[in-house]
Parts: sequence; structure tokens; C-alpha cells
Amino acid sequence: MIIIVQIKRKSNNPWEFIITISIYVDADACPVKEEILKVAYRHDTPVYFVSNQWMRIDGGPLVKKIVVSEGADEADDWIADHINKNDIAITADIPLAKRCLEKEAVAIGPTGRLFSTENIGMAMAMRDLKAHLRETGESKGYNASFTKNDRSNFLQQLEKSVNIQKRTQN
Repeated sequence: MIIIVQIKRKSNNPWEFIITISIYVDADACPVKEEILKVAYRHDTPVYFVSNQWMRIDGGPLVKKIVVSEGADEADDWIADHINKNDIAITADIPLAKRCLEKEAVAIGPTGRLFSTENIGMAMAMRDLKAHLRETGESKGYNASFTKNDRSNFLQQLEKSVNIQKRTQN
């Protein structure tokens, strides 16, 4: 098991450190990669884009591209294994969000939905209900299209979450 911890000097004092947060992105179908990069560079926060295939992302030194083997939950497993308390996960995958919350991380959906211990149970139940309705033919399974408002809500929520996590670290 590998544990990734970002350590940054707080001052010139060699004994004074802060541990920074990292952002983990379930990147295969993530529509907000550019917004994530904006916030990450504004706050000097490392980002891990995790996917099943190589991505063309102009990143720089804060961006790590992790390519996992093909498989339904390989990227989710990698994120869940590496995320730490107070890190931030970006995912539309509700079971992954639940796994991240269990590790005391923050989980945000690409529409800006903040998952919490209070709402994850209902989100899991709705996910299961919708899957059942699709399987029985009661629902066609259409998802709402991603809007500019969703993008704006996401950017606001990520900015807010990074600021909160940074305050709790210091």
C-alpha cells in the first residue's frame, strides 16, 4: 500500500510543516477538468487524474496522470486506496463518493453536489432505485445534460471546499 502525503514547509523553520490536501479526480468522464486545474493552481494543490486510458491534459508540476488497468472499478479502487482524510474527491460515482467519505475525505460531484454522511445514504438509495427502474423498463435512464450552471456550481463548491480544507489543516 502506498500512502501519498504532500508535505510543504510552512516557514524557514525546519521543524515547522503543514500537510497539504490533494484532489483526486475520477477522470474518465469528468466534464470539469479545466475547472479543477484552475482551482488547483490557484491554491497550489496537487491533482491526481485517475482513468482507464491516457488523457491529454496540459497539467504541469501539480498534475499527476494515473492510468489504471481496464476494469469497471479500477480507477475507483485506486482513488479509494490513496485518498486521505481532508483530501477532495471529484466523482459522479456515488459508491466511490461513499468510500471517500468513509475515509473522512470530501466528495464533490461534477455538478457541484457536495456529498456528506447525511446525504450519501439517500443518494445510494436513489441510485439503486433508478437502476431497478431501468432494468424493469419503467425508466429509459435519460440523464439531464450538463449545463453552464452545473459548471459554475461545481467551481464554487470546489473553491469553497479547498478553502475549508486548507483552514482545517493550518
